[in-house]
Amino acid sequence: MNFLHSVPEEDEAVFDPKDGSGAEEDPIGQRVALNLQRLRSKRYLSLDALARICGVSRAMLAQIESGRSVPSIKVLCKIAKGLKVSVAAFLENRAFEGVEVLPAQQSKRLVSADGTFTSRALFPYDMARQSEFYEIRLKALAEEASNGNGPGIQENLVVAQGVLEVSVNEERYLLSTGDSILFYADQPHRYRNPADSEAVAFVVITYPEPLH
Repeated sequence: MNFLHSVPEEDEAVFDPKDGSGAEEDPIGQRVALNLQRLRSKRYLSLDALARICGVSRAMLAQIESGRSVPSIKVLCKIAKGLKVSVAAFLENRAFEGVEVLPAQQSKRLVSADGTFTSRALFPYDMARQSEFYEIRLKALAEEASNGNGPGIQENLVVAQGVLEVSVNEERYLLSTGDSILFYADQPHRYRNPADSEAVAFVVITYPEPLH
C-alpha cells in the first residue's frame, strides 16, 4: 500500500504529489480520514485531546482527518495506540475496530430443504475477507452434496462431534471426532453422516482473492 512510507520526523505525513488536495484522490487516504474522524468522535475527543494522548500534533491530526495528507506508518501507529485500536481499524471500509462479537442468534444460517443440514456463519458478512468460518450440522444418516465451488477455493474441515464421511471426486474419507481434512473445493464433494446421531464440524473456506 503506497500510503505507508518511512519518514524522518514522527509528525511528518505524506502529501499527494498530484495536486494540492492531498489524499482526496486516494481512496485509502479517504478511508483513513473517515475512520479517524469516526474513532475520535466515538470517544468524544477533541483534536487537542487526541494530540495529547497520542503525541501527534493537532495540526497534523487535522490534516489527516480532513484528507489533506496521509500519515506515515509511524504516525498511524501512534494514533492507533492512543485510541487503543488496531492500525487495521483505519483501513476498514466499515465500522470495525479489531474486535467484534457475533451473537449466536444474529448469525446467518443456511438450512437445506429437508432440514437435515445446517450451516452457520461464524463471521460478519459485511466486511472484506479472504476466508470464511462455518459451523455445519448434519443429522443422523443425512448427506449434503456440492458440484464444486470456484477455482482455487480450499476447504479445511475438522469434526467436532460424531463422525463424518467426506467424499472428494468419489474418493471417501471417514473422519472421527478431532480428525480434519483439507481439499480443493472446486471438485465435486459430499458430506455424509453414517451414524445415528448428529455430526458437527467446523469449516474454514479460503478464497484465492479477497471478497468484498
